[in-house]
Amino acid sequence: MTSATTFALIRHGQTDWNAAMRIQGLSDIPLNDTGRAQAADAVGHLARYDWDFIVSSTLSRAAETADLIADGLGLTVTRRIPQIVERNYGPAEGLSAGPELDALRVDGGPTGNGGFLGAEPEADVASRGLQALRELAAANPGARIIVVSHGTLIRLALMSALGEFVGTITNAALTVVSLDDAGWSLEVLNGEVLTPTDDLDNDLDALDAAPAR
Repeated sequence: MTSATTFALIRHGQTDWNAAMRIQGLSDIPLNDTGRAQAADAVGHLARYDWDFIVSSTLSRAAETADLIADGLGLTVTRRIPQIVERNYGPAEGLSAGPELDALRVDGGPTGNGGFLGAEPEADVASRGLQALRELAAANPGARIIVVSHGTLIRLALMSALGEFVGTITNAALTVVSLDDAGWSLEVLNGEVLTPTDDLDNDLDALDAAPAR
């Protein structure tokens, strides 16, 4: 790899299940009007920098977010990538906090939150997410790519890549990570600049995104 490949990792906009704090996973829940507005807001932040193309998860909430961003930036969504769909939460999908969800919880996992009976292991989610990003980097060295995916997928992939804890990824917030010969570097997390570069200003404003899980 001769130059860094830069990714803008964008969690999809809000859905009704996000607003109700229900676990979505592979359930194909569409954006609500707030989510569409969040995608439009993301355009303004992304437009401050140059991007080459957009890819997204195959789930409709991520695909529509990507389409709205692409329309706003005049870019093309080149691929829908199955490997970056959200974690499969199995029987926990559709549930919110309460005894029914608590009964499915199991200990362990890199987030410290453990997992759920019948859910996809966190390590598997991180592995497929990172593999998809590495394949994009290998095919497009030096490119600047917007990747619209899901909160848990982004979080687990970042934790695996960086070897450190990463908190909740908010809806439609801008997170920027780069990959070069030295490895992964996190530059922006949820709109907050962590590692200033020539392309990322210190005064980048945080996106006004709802912290729905």
